[in-house]
Amino acid sequence: MCGEQHPVEKTIKNILNRMKRIAVVGLSPKKDRPSHRVAEYLVSKDYDIIPVNPNCKEVFGRKCYKSLLDVPGDIDVVDIFRRREDVMPIVEAAIKIQAKAIWMQEGVVNEEAAKKARQTGINVVMDRCMLKEHVKTTQISKRKSQN
Repeated sequence: MCGEQHPVEKTIKNILNRMKRIAVVGLSPKKDRPSHRVAEYLVSKDYDIIPVNPNCKEVFGRKCYKSLLDVPGDIDVVDIFRRREDVMPIVEAAIKIQAKAIWMQEGVVNEEAAKKARQTGINVVMDRCMLKEHVKTTQISKRKSQN
């Protein structure tokens, strides 16, 4: 077992290293909101962020879409900043558009939605912060390259 990665950690690493087009559902234009800070960080790390929020026109100078179904092109990751009870319709839309992964941010846990996504082959991460996980993964990679 020594040196083996936990399946969730392996999924996180795969998503962060290979999936670059991320639809952020619930992205707020308000700089003090976690969704804004996380998405801003991801933009700085060269991820293609697509804002999804029916209540705004643009974030970071990028068009904001009313729903996942309105976003043109393929989406790698659906990053969810919504309450647990709002997750299932988002997951159902993610399945329709054939997203590769669903990421529910810290505090967002919906086992039923996660199960439904996994049954269609979609990777799922729950109750984790994409920014924190990226920082952690980057630090681990740096340490390994220094050894």
